[in-house]
Amino acid sequence: MIVSWNTTNACNMYCDHCYRDAGVKAQEELSTAEAKTMLEQIARAGFKIMIFSGGEPLMRPDIVELVAHAKSLGLRPVFGTNGTLLSVEMARKLKTAGAMGMGISLDSLDKQKHNEFRRYDKAWEQAVQGMKNCREVGLPFQIHTTVMDWNQSELEAITDFALDIGAVAHHIFFLVPTGRAVTIEEESLRAEAYEDVLTRIMKKQQTVPIELKPTCAPQFTRIAKQLGMEIRFSRGCLAGTSYCIISPKGQVQPCAYLNLPLGDVRETPFDQIWRNNPILKELRTLDYKGGCGICGYKKICGGCRARAAYYNDGDYMAEEPWCLYHGRKGGK
Repeated sequence: MIVSWNTTNACNMYCDHCYRDAGVKAQEELSTAEAKTMLEQIARAGFKIMIFSGGEPLMRPDIVELVAHAKSLGLRPVFGTNGTLLSVEMARKLKTAGAMGMGISLDSLDKQKHNEFRRYDKAWEQAVQGMKNCREVGLPFQIHTTVMDWNQSELEAITDFALDIGAVAHHIFFLVPTGRAVTIEEESLRAEAYEDVLTRIMKKQQTVPIELKPTCAPQFTRIAKQLGMEIRFSRGCLAGTSYCIISPKGQVQPCAYLNLPLGDVRETPFDQIWRNNPILKELRTLDYKGGCGICGYKKICGGCRARAAYYNDGDYMAEEPWCLYHGRKGGK
């Protein structure tokens, strides 16, 4: 099970697609003591992978201390970061504290395109240097790419770059319109292109030794099965079933892109929210509507619940719109 905590809303970038609309630190973010208590509740709930994200998590001054605490609880601390603050010293401190992996954003091999998307003129150079710094101290890292209409032709080349620079994986994120990403919704892929890109990614996986993982594109599990591939991922959309996210202020929601308040860890312990919330219980029924409800692959795919909600007036159990396959009963 995986939980992601937006450690802070502070960020040194202003990326076009940011679901948190990050930039300035939010008022009343969780204190160090509150964060440690929350981590204890997360471990008690049975979670294993603890993602520290943001904003930019390395802008939080107590981040190394929190990583060490998570590690002491038996959690596996990993990061989602823009990589620009990953000096050799910081990478070494994180590894010593128990960090197990860094996910570093890189959206194009064209420096200008990446920098413009991230609204930071040194984003590409500093991210790549951050990767090299991780490699130097032996801290595993992977590349995270948000796929858009303007960079989808580069994905295989970015995978090759990831392999060359020493990344252990290349995770490819598909846009969900929320936060600032609403303003660039028209740049996201649609059903035909979406299916084509997922198929390309799965075929590329057959040629490289590092892991390729589409995120917020649960149909990849179906496509892998149709291609006869064995993958380690048993399900596509994890929202509310084995994944959730926590805001800088301690507010829990089913995933980063499904903005449904489930509870506040300052008021209710996280493990109680995870166990008892009625929205989470409904998501776990898999009683979807439309094509997702009758699809033979719903147990391994599930459709993107956040995208279903966005395009269906908030109905998170509705049919996911970006799928060419929904409505069929084939599969297992």
